[in-house]
Amino acid sequence: MLSDGSLALDPRVPKTPRGAAPPAAAATPLVTLAQVEAAMAVVGAQLPPTPLLHHPMLDADVGCEVHVKLENAQDVGSFKIRGALNLLHGMSAEDRARGLVTATRGNHGHAVAYAARMHGVCCTVFVPRDNSREKNDAMTALGARVIEIGHDFDAAMIAAEEHAERTGARLVHTARDPDMVAGAGTIAMEMLAQARQPFDAVFVPVGAGGIAAGMATVIKARSPATRVIGVCAENAPAMHHAWHTGERHPFAAVDTLADGLAVRVPVQATLEVMRRHLDDVLLVSEREIQAAIATYARNVHQMAEGAGAAALAGAQRYAREHGCARIGVVLTGGNIDTATLLRALQDERPMHQPKAMPYFPIGELSYGY
Repeated sequence: MLSDGSLALDPRVPKTPRGAAPPAAAATPLVTLAQVEAAMAVVGAQLPPTPLLHHPMLDADVGCEVHVKLENAQDVGSFKIRGALNLLHGMSAEDRARGLVTATRGNHGHAVAYAARMHGVCCTVFVPRDNSREKNDAMTALGARVIEIGHDFDAAMIAAEEHAERTGARLVHTARDPDMVAGAGTIAMEMLAQARQPFDAVFVPVGAGGIAAGMATVIKARSPATRVIGVCAENAPAMHHAWHTGERHPFAAVDTLADGLAVRVPVQATLEVMRRHLDDVLLVSEREIQAAIATYARNVHQMAEGAGAAALAGAQRYAREHGCARIGVVLTGGNIDTATLLRALQDERPMHQPKAMPYFPIGELSYGY
């Protein structure tokens, strides 16, 4: 059993060709355009639209017209607040009384804690043992109970699932919960409304796949000629491998600047949406992510964490190789620690160099705590 509640794929099972329809058992999509439209009514009533930035220095750096959706401008510093507000809005009084439990590397838990406090709901957040102290402190300041356990996100998520079973608390997953994914999809609705012309391509980061699934659902319905490109960190390639091969194998966990994308086990529900709607999924190196952090800081004076900068890193390479004229990029979050930002600005060698990434097609991967 994998951490998302499904069985690991037998390596002997035939691959599903990219773009092919998923099996009939998975015919019901994780999220629909109607669900995102409903989420937009909820989110729009509580949050102003974030800016869509166009800056000539960024155009010169990438080699085409670039429009950046500044989700780092949210009160919690990331797009995750959209899904959290949508989730809490739709919860019954009975579910709220049970409390919430989730796992996170930072931004998701921060957003859930923020929304929970707004609604007077108790919130427990499991984080890996090496999680950012600054992010842990931010969640604690919002009233969440933060528990450090496990060596990575997936191990912390298993602990959160066990807590939910023991206590009856409402389990919230950043990508398996339709309300969270629909909330992320509202970014695309705002971007398309703000844009004066259609985009040739839109670049989104891929961790568990929630923002990619939500945004692709909207873009392919409302601007079908626009390519949607997912971007994974080279040191966390599980979703990249699964999208390209159809083999949903867990990967060994390693460190990456884009800790928000460090998912070890592919999430089946978002992967199905991504395989329907995404045009490509790229891998970017630690060096490329660090360079994108510096580009945001120097050229457009925006703070971008590693996961937030990954989409720009992918766009910089893709635009050169495929000749885009006009692209959209999502800067998903700006919660970067000072040391990482300084290393990026000083052009120091990234701390987390590429490592061997064997995959493990095994039945259960619940180690680490």
